[in-house]
Amino acid sequence: MNSDPLTGDDAVAILPTLVYSGRESLPLEQCLTIHRLMVRARVMEERMIKMSKSGLGHFWIGGPGEEAFNVALGLQIRRGQGPRYDYLHLHYRNSALMLALGMPVIESIRQMAMTATDSHSLGRNFVGHFCKREWNVIPVTSVIEVQYAMAPGTALMQKRLPDSEGVTVVLGGEAGTAEGDFASCLIWSTLPGREVPVLIVVTNNGYGISTPACSVHSERHVVDRGIPFGVPGEVVDGNDPIRAWHAVERGLMHCRATRTPFFLEANVSRLFGHSSSSGALRDRTQEDPIERFERILLDEGVDRGHLDQMHEDAHTEVEQAVEQALNEPMPRPEDVERYTYAASRPEIDAVYPDDYTGLPN
Repeated sequence: MNSDPLTGDDAVAILPTLVYSGRESLPLEQCLTIHRLMVRARVMEERMIKMSKSGLGHFWIGGPGEEAFNVALGLQIRRGQGPRYDYLHLHYRNSALMLALGMPVIESIRQMAMTATDSHSLGRNFVGHFCKREWNVIPVTSVIEVQYAMAPGTALMQKRLPDSEGVTVVLGGEAGTAEGDFASCLIWSTLPGREVPVLIVVTNNGYGISTPACSVHSERHVVDRGIPFGVPGEVVDGNDPIRAWHAVERGLMHCRATRTPFFLEANVSRLFGHSSSSGALRDRTQEDPIERFERILLDEGVDRGHLDQMHEDAHTEVEQAVEQALNEPMPRPEDVERYTYAASRPEIDAVYPDDYTGLPN
């Protein structure tokens, strides 16, 4: 533990300093980067909850409480387009992962506000339903767990590519593992002699909407479901970004080196319930990963003022994003078929010229 508190640039400049959680550690600079992304994601999500309650958005669902794991994963993804890079089959609680990849805050705000400038769906899908071809982010669907059945397909393509270290990463919640799509992922990822590099991730927040996991899961850990298929796995405290970082690193390294699957279960919190349909009220009984991480950083000598500044900066960034998004155009009825098919009709494309600032083409 450092004896003198670190402030401002001094906190970032000391590269050799390590922050420990148990026996595992990360450089202080890296921890501060993770902290900043976690805070940005939380502030963004809390603002979108307010948007849903004030009529500025229609429905909210997101990942407050999953920031530590999502950021640790997102920062280790090999981002790019095509099978030499990692493919991402996400679900609707991965906003912090997308921020870690480099997505601007306003991209989520636009989807929450359902503006025409929403690059993921042109304002036609719920918040958290990401889609970004240039980053190999496969479109998120509201139908839970179908992403698990699709994941072996991109992984098979990656394995067939010579000298590729690309990995397919698929994420979902523990409740969805009861779906047949999850079993399909395990089966098709482990065909004898045809195993594929899939990092199978389950973020376990303890609830399926309103059903406690303990009332439906007979196995000790969800990761145990990989044992009959010979899939190695690990359970990690997903509220600890340091431990999450190393668990993700081990899983990705296994998939890249062996071209076979790995199963990772992250225990996380659900701080605002399932969605706005359940009220999105703050659950004070669950652990807050940001507060926990900040206690660790403070113990290492980081100044409280530096951490508070991250929160202040995040609030400023998010409010500016909301103000901008709410002044952007809304979708028109004529736009409903645009990008629904491989090629849009010329009269549909003409509704929004491709040179419109902020609109994907």
